[in-house]
Amino acid sequence: MTIQQQLELEPNYRRNRVIISVVVIALMFWSATTLNFSNFSINGFSIARSIINGLVNPDWAFLFNATPSGVPYLLIETVAIAFLGTIVGAILAIPLSFLSATNLIPKPIAWIFRTVIMVIRTVPVFIYGLVFVRVAGPGAFAGLLTMSFASIGMVSKLYIESIEDLDIKVLEALDACGCNTFQKIRFGIIPQLIPDFASTVIYRFDMNLRDATVLGLVGAGGIGAPLIFAMNAYRWSEVSSILLGLVVLVLIVEFFSAKVRTKLVRG
Repeated sequence: MTIQQQLELEPNYRRNRVIISVVVIALMFWSATTLNFSNFSINGFSIARSIINGLVNPDWAFLFNATPSGVPYLLIETVAIAFLGTIVGAILAIPLSFLSATNLIPKPIAWIFRTVIMVIRTVPVFIYGLVFVRVAGPGAFAGLLTMSFASIGMVSKLYIESIEDLDIKVLEALDACGCNTFQKIRFGIIPQLIPDFASTVIYRFDMNLRDATVLGLVGAGGIGAPLIFAMNAYRWSEVSSILLGLVVLVLIVEFFSAKVRTKLVRG
């Protein structure tokens, strides 16, 4: 068979590509019809210029203010909310994950607990924040409860995947050696799960740190409330200081978390 004959036998995707391109372009034009430019005015340029001018000139005194109202203290409070919320959520997710693993628990029971986890994951973090602010009052404790419940869903899902990927042969070998249940858990299950569990917790901490930043908008502590207050008061220099502190904080946390996750996964 010649090369020309082989090319003729290969499927022609040109028609599918043209159809997909037409559909995508049509969707883009359809989405553009929802845009409303009637509220756009000449004053928008002056407002944008004042915002940019404030953002490029941060309030350095506010950025390095060591009082409880300064950026460093608010960032530390945000990190504390995210960290403790991640730890509490990760601990609560462990029993739910084992009860949802189909290789350890009968499927009907496992699916009941999976449904519970799915319901927990469905609720947005802002809804949890509003609920716990009503229950515990505004402050860091409401943020801690919010982060804990918001973490359970995702962490449990990843825990379940790790549990269901357990190497059963290791447990069979320990069973053949006469190990009891505690010894099989200690030497066969925990060593396999710790790296994946720790990597999941670190990854969730990265997400919670960003979520905790905006939780202050509902009064759940952290740096979100001062950020929205500064924006509403058009104090763009303070907004710039807060954003600069957040960028530095996220970069530092991302650097160290990536190092730790790589070490855990690769050994």
